[in-house]
Amino acid sequence: MKKLLKRSQSIDHLLVKQAKLNREAFGMLYNKYFEQIYIFIFKRVRDEAIAGDICQESMVKAMMNIHKYEDRGFPFSAWLYRIASNQVNLYFRDNKKTVNVEINEKDAFVLMEELTLNGNEKEQELEKMLSVLSQLKPEQTELIELRFFSHCSFQEIAAIYHISEANAKMKLYRLLKKVRKLINAS
Repeated sequence: MKKLLKRSQSIDHLLVKQAKLNREAFGMLYNKYFEQIYIFIFKRVRDEAIAGDICQESMVKAMMNIHKYEDRGFPFSAWLYRIASNQVNLYFRDNKKTVNVEINEKDAFVLMEELTLNGNEKEQELEKMLSVLSQLKPEQTELIELRFFSHCSFQEIAAIYHISEANAKMKLYRLLKKVRKLINAS
């Protein structure tokens, strides 16, 4: 897996280098990442047209600012996620809307397992977990979403938030502890 990630990062490095010299070359990065960034945005806004618009805005912003991108050893996708996250937050702020996260059953059970919620009452535990998740701040929801639903590595999360990998782990595990506590209290 690490070998595959390194190979992808080196390909991205070459594509970014080309895109910095010629904006038309950004199309290859666009094609490679559009779908995964679109899915990330769609899970937050839950509207295809809005997700498409925000994704397009994010990609245009990335293309226009590609000259500012610096390779710091993190995957290029982390930079795109950060731009997309900022655009989604801007959308919610401008439209005074709240964040909704769509969770598929498989991911929900992985999160429940991480929270050690595997009692006999799975359905009841799932409802409690979803209720608690809906009460979290958008930044907290996004952190859980990135790790468990978008399957980002701690390295990618660290790059998105401009923090160390250790800090990303600490933030997530503190948040999971808080969620666990809230679920057990309900």
